Amino acid sequence: MHTITKSKTTPKGSPTSKKSPIASVPQLEVFKNQNAILRNPLPFHHENFEKVGDTFMVKLGPGYKIIFTRDTETIKYILQKNHKNYQKSPLQTKDLGKYIGQGLLTSNGEHWRKHRRMVQPAFHKKKLVGLLDVMWAAVQEEIRRIDTGKVQNVLPMMGDLAFQVVARALFSAEDIRERMQKLQRITILNQKMLIREMRRPYLKWWFQLDGSVKRHLALSKDAQNILDGIVEERLASGEEKDDLLDMLLQAKYEDGTAMPRKQLLDELLILFTAGHETTANALSFTLYLLAKHPEIQEKVYQETQKVDFENGDQMQNLFLLIFTQQCIEEAMRLYPPVYIIDRVSLKDDVVGGRNIKKRTTWLLSMYELHRSQHWENPDEFRPERFAADVKKNHSDYYYPFGAGPRMCVGNNFAMYEMIMAVAGILKKFKLTTDMGEMVLDPLVSLRPKEVMLRFLKR
Repeated sequence: MHTITKSKTTPKGSPTSKKSPIASVPQLEVFKNQNAILRNPLPFHHENFEKVGDTFMVKLGPGYKIIFTRDTETIKYILQKNHKNYQKSPLQTKDLGKYIGQGLLTSNGEHWRKHRRMVQPAFHKKKLVGLLDVMWAAVQEEIRRIDTGKVQNVLPMMGDLAFQVVARALFSAEDIRERMQKLQRITILNQKMLIREMRRPYLKWWFQLDGSVKRHLALSKDAQNILDGIVEERLASGEEKDDLLDMLLQAKYEDGTAMPRKQLLDELLILFTAGHETTANALSFTLYLLAKHPEIQEKVYQETQKVDFENGDQMQNLFLLIFTQQCIEEAMRLYPPVYIIDRVSLKDDVVGGRNIKKRTTWLLSMYELHRSQHWENPDEFRPERFAADVKKNHSDYYYPFGAGPRMCVGNNFAMYEMIMAVAGILKKFKLTTDMGEMVLDPLVSLRPKEVMLRFLKR
């Protein structure tokens, strides 16, 4: 199992407990480690957190610096207490936005607030109840495609599952698998390009010159065209399906006008990208951890015997799968899909006793926070941490879906889907693995390099 050294409690007199300047990591260190950072920046982050404290600065060029933190109070202050002074940085609004459009994930200010109000009703729990049968049908279809007996990588399997769930919930369509697979390939290719740009900002001029950015922008246009074709088919049919697409088509601004087509396509592409990627990764990590802990897996299996997804009330089923949900929550603690949250300050501020200039970029490490000294034996897989009577104790240092007004709009959708998927798989299969340490492949979200499991019929 992937482990990381337990974070030390910051001693008095350290850089994070006084108004001393934030410790700076030399730019030379970044260049010396550039290839390792490109592959996986988390060890570099951890090494510097352990060396200089819970907050440190990296200078990447004249006037360009980033502050990294895993400090609980700082993270809570930026995401919740003074969230109005912090917005998403150009890493998302410009760099990611150019590939997936200006939707909820990549916008700020009034544009974000206006569209959040329009999109959020589609994800209210009452609305999601009507999608649970659709969700289960998609999950069940993907479970039927699982081969038994042989060792296989579950990451692409969970990617297909999550993508089909989003496709069915958005479009109520069963004949778009080929288009969805093409869309999935585009999102992965563009993610990898984005990561190259973000982790090597000093080479952005070269990526423009060699045509890389142009090629990937063309892929983004292909993705928009796929979605535009599906929207056209819905409008031409004149049908109302009461799915997420219908809700977005019917959503109105305060002046009564509908969402423009370009904005609708941006929101749809972001729902696909964020909705399937993070869920697929979280499911893969969860199944890996359950395969590594057969006694916990058996407890989940016993719990699944209480539910009947074929004939029962789906929401009632979800309420019965308490321990299954705890396993997923604990997996997202160890491997948070959103492992870094970026913010930039709008005005000068005082953070942790230090004067911080406006336009300072912050990277908040959820990965480090979730494995910090606030957790007993933080590297161990212990689902009981999320039992109802104790999980409230972790609220200040557990942010699997973000926090504050920008908390993920689809968090309930994702959790319902993951509970159904894990329970559905374990009800039918026993999982085993010969994998040792988990190898991580952080892109826009945290993903495993591979998860090699064997599915044995029960």
